[in-house]
Amino acid sequence: MKKIYEDIKKIFESKISTSVLITIGIIIIGILIFSAGVSVGFHKASFGRAWGENYERNFGMRQGNIMFGFGKDNFPNSHGANGKIIKIELPTIIVQDKDNTEKVILIKEDTKIQEMMNIIKSTELTLDEYVTIIGSPNEQGQIEAKLIRVMPLGMPVPPEFGEKFQK
Repeated sequence: MKKIYEDIKKIFESKISTSVLITIGIIIIGILIFSAGVSVGFHKASFGRAWGENYERNFGMRQGNIMFGFGKDNFPNSHGANGKIIKIELPTIIVQDKDNTEKVILIKEDTKIQEMMNIIKSTELTLDEYVTIIGSPNEQGQIEAKLIRVMPLGMPVPPEFGEKFQK
């Protein structure tokens, strides 16, 4: 038993075995980083697919190309929205995002809605308010809101929204 222990100790004290173990560790870390990137890309692409497949159900039939307005990488922002409320049918609201996409936002019981320093209820949301939403996509192409931040009236509209959003 003592001989086996000494043999194992010699193996781990060897420079070659230390180099092999470090190399294996670096390879494992590289594989984990690559897997994380694949997972994030897959999640974003899945939201884009679900959004397209559920477009008619979420927004009704629309004339023209439904792929219009996704932005520079051809996928909508799947984890939030920043724009004007154009329709309210609680527990969902529809927000027109800066790239002219309409996003269905699902308000859940644990969704925090904040205007300035005040916590408000979903029933206090009104049409034409500007909101910033952070959440997670679901299988129906909706964004399940975790946080909705209502922008105060009189606050300047960001230039990327253009003149059509001016009050």
